[in-house]
Amino acid sequence: MTDILLLHGLTYDHRTWGPVRDALAPGHRVLAPDLPGHGSAPHWPAYPLADVIDHLHTLVETAGLVDPVVAGHSLGAVIATGYAAVHPASRVVNLDQVLTIGPFGDAVRAAEPVLRGPHWRTVWDRMLAGMGLDTLPEHARTLVDTATDPRPELLLGYWDEILQRPAADIEADNAARLTALTADGIGYHWVSGRPPSEKQIAWLRTWAPRAEVTVVAGGHFPHLADPARVAQIIAGVTPSSE
Repeated sequence: MTDILLLHGLTYDHRTWGPVRDALAPGHRVLAPDLPGHGSAPHWPAYPLADVIDHLHTLVETAGLVDPVVAGHSLGAVIATGYAAVHPASRVVNLDQVLTIGPFGDAVRAAEPVLRGPHWRTVWDRMLAGMGLDTLPEHARTLVDTATDPRPELLLGYWDEILQRPAADIEADNAARLTALTADGIGYHWVSGRPPSEKQIAWLRTWAPRAEVTVVAGGHFPHLADPARVAQIIAGVTPSSE
């Protein structure tokens, strides 16, 4: 059986992995922590990626996981990619996170003044409106609505790199991480909630030539739309398809 580390998305917590954990075959050792600042985890004054990764590695070592599959959703996929580039892992499963900054970075930078003011929630609500929540079954939508605690300091804290660094530098870092995974023989599987563009796939395979790409319809939450299929992908028992 497989050791598995599950990393949720920004503002959410470990509860969003409940359906996937229920769908996994018995026997896997699964660690699904709350990221710093989320759920029951302590709030930090800032959330540098390297510090978050170090914190997670301490949890992995304490739990006794060995070469885990690291699966991350959204922001969690960025962290999963960074984690596996510097710590032992067998595979990375990226759930609906494009590693190029592009228009998302532009939107975050444009929204910074609002995020620092009393109407910050309008920014988050606008982003939620584009996540395809209407495609989710009712129980999944309930989980999306309840297993979350958006706060401006949390958004600004985790998006600080986007606000402070050029997009090209961030993308170069992500490319270097993918290159390191490829060099170490660590598999990479991108599960997209929508058909990705040829340009997006080409960028990924420039740095991870053997990366697998699977579309699991479900907007930004493919693991809630089809937890059984995503559980199989994480466990490595389902072939990819494009």
